Amino acid sequence: MSPETIFSILVGIGLAASVGFRIFVPLFALSLAAYYNVIPLNESWAWVGSKTAIITLGVATVVEILAYFIPWLDNLLDSVAIPLAAIAGTAVMVSTVAGLDPVMTWSLAIIAGGGTAAAVQTSSAATRLTSTATTGGIANPILATVETGTSVVMSILAIFVPIIAIIFVILLLWMIFKVYKKFKKKKVEV
Repeated sequence: MSPETIFSILVGIGLAASVGFRIFVPLFALSLAAYYNVIPLNESWAWVGSKTAIITLGVATVVEILAYFIPWLDNLLDSVAIPLAAIAGTAVMVSTVAGLDPVMTWSLAIIAGGGTAAAVQTSSAATRLTSTATTGGIANPILATVETGTSVVMSILAIFVPIIAIIFVILLLWMIFKVYKKFKKKKVEV
C-alpha cells in the first residue's frame, strides 16, 4: 500500500469520526480542502470541491450548529443523525480513499467510515439524552458547543495532521467502549 493510500485512509477515518459529532462540519471542511487542492478527491467525488457544494454545505453547517442549541430540537436531530452519520461517514471515506480496488474501498468506507461515525454519533446522542434527563436540557447548549468544537478540531486535524486525528479517534473509541462497558455492568447489577 502506498503512502498516499495510507494517508487517504487516515484522512477518511478522521473525517468520519468528526461526522459523528456534526454531520456537515467535516463535509464542509472536506469541500473547502478539495476546492483549495489540499486534499485530492476521487474523480467521481470532485463535485464536493465545487463552489456550489461549498455554499450548500456551508449553509447546512450553520443551520445544523444553530439547531443543536434548541433543547427539544437537539434530541430530535439525534434520532435522525445516527443513520445520517453512518451514510456521511461512508461518503467521506469513499471520497478520500485513493489507490484501492473499488471493493476494498467500499468495504473500508462502510466498516471504518460508517462504523466510526455511527459509533461516535450514538455515544453523542446518549450523552445528550442523559444531559436532558439530568439537567432538564440546561446543559445541552454547553454539550452542543463542545461537540461542534470537537468536530471542527477533528476535521482540521484529519485534513492537515491525520496521524494525530487517528490517535484521537482511537482514544475516543476507547472511551466509548469504557463507558458502554460501565453502563452494561450497571444494567446487569440492577
